[in-house]
Amino acid sequence: MPSNPSRLTRNLPGLLTLAAAVVLWEAVVRVFAISPILLPSPLMVWEEFWKAPAFFLYNAGVTLTVTLVGFLLSVVFGILLAVLIVSSKTLERPVFSLLVALNSVPKVALAPLFVVWMGIGPEPKIAIAVMLAIFAIVIDTVLGLRSVDPDMINLARVGRAKPWQILVKVRLPCALPSIFAGLKVAISLALIGAIIGEFVGSSSGLGFAILTAQGQFDTPSLFVSLVLLIAMGSLLFTMMETIERLAIPWHTSVRSH
Repeated sequence: MPSNPSRLTRNLPGLLTLAAAVVLWEAVVRVFAISPILLPSPLMVWEEFWKAPAFFLYNAGVTLTVTLVGFLLSVVFGILLAVLIVSSKTLERPVFSLLVALNSVPKVALAPLFVVWMGIGPEPKIAIAVMLAIFAIVIDTVLGLRSVDPDMINLARVGRAKPWQILVKVRLPCALPSIFAGLKVAISLALIGAIIGEFVGSSSGLGFAILTAQGQFDTPSLFVSLVLLIAMGSLLFTMMETIERLAIPWHTSVRSH
């Protein structure tokens, strides 16, 4: 119970800023009589959502599912690649070079190719989400694994710990702050990847809803999808921060908030 007031106090400035932005948005639209085709008011966006809530929530659910699946796959493969890079000097340069090359290619350019290979189902969207998210996870995890105090590793070796024991009991726990830094970036990138995939080829999802609204010049519907994306991205980031606080409550970055 004592933690709830402090959490509310921490979030209050952000909530007040958001409320002020919405009020300002509504005021600007009314004062300058801006056409709904250019900029609908928050009230109009709210009314538009309630005209077809099932449609918007279904498409939001599709995008959320693709984002989470892509993110989880990027976590698994990203951490495995990071461990491989740190553990093997022979594979370090080839794996890093491949990752840098793939990360340098604009994902919008790869998306049509994935659609050709995998169709318009969820597979190409998941693949793009993984490609966008995995690089941040690998980089931060490698940084964390290499930042472990050498004395701790030497002490474990003196105690005749096996390499996998050093990895699991020494390197990974010490690398958790860096890993979570990468995860918080990656979950936002996974959402972006899902939307890119839906823009290129999809029959559902918020990206599909945005393209449909654009084709019909239905700006209020377009804004509903945008607001849902903003809310989704904020909730996913907050979810990762909550998991971080539960996983590493001892770390300075967590205790200082």
